[in-house]
Amino acid sequence: MRQYLKRLFLFVTGGLLYNVLELFYRGWTHWTMFFLGGLCFVTLGVINEVISWAMSLWQQVLIGACIITGLEFITGCIVNLWLGWSVWDYSQMPGNILGQVCLQFFILWLLVALAGIVLDDYLRYWLFGEERPHYKFL
Repeated sequence: MRQYLKRLFLFVTGGLLYNVLELFYRGWTHWTMFFLGGLCFVTLGVINEVISWAMSLWQQVLIGACIITGLEFITGCIVNLWLGWSVWDYSQMPGNILGQVCLQFFILWLLVALAGIVLDDYLRYWLFGEERPHYKFL
C-alpha cells in the first residue's frame, strides 16, 4: 500500500507540475496533459530504480528525454490523431513525426528530464526515506 501511495503522490505531483509548465509556456493546458505529465514523472523516477546510480546524470537525462518523447508521441497519436482533440500540432516544425513530436521539443525535454529526475530523487529521499541522491557527471 505504501508503494501505491508513493507512486500516486509522484504521479499527481508530476501531473500538476506539467500543467503549470504548460500554463506558463503556452497559456493553457488540457486535462490529458495532467495524465501525461504524471506518467512521465513516475517513469523518470524508475530510471534510478532500474539502472544503477553509477550511470552518469547526462545518460539518465538522455534516457529521460527519450521516455518523455515516446510517451508524448503515444499520447499525441491517441488524443490528436485518433480522437481528433487537437491538443497540439507540431506538423509545421522541422523534424516532426506525424506532427506529434519534433526535435525542438526533444531538446526541451532534455531540460525537463533533468529537472524531473533530480526532483523525483529528492522527493523520494525527503518524503519516503529512500537513498540520498548522488550523481556521477561523467
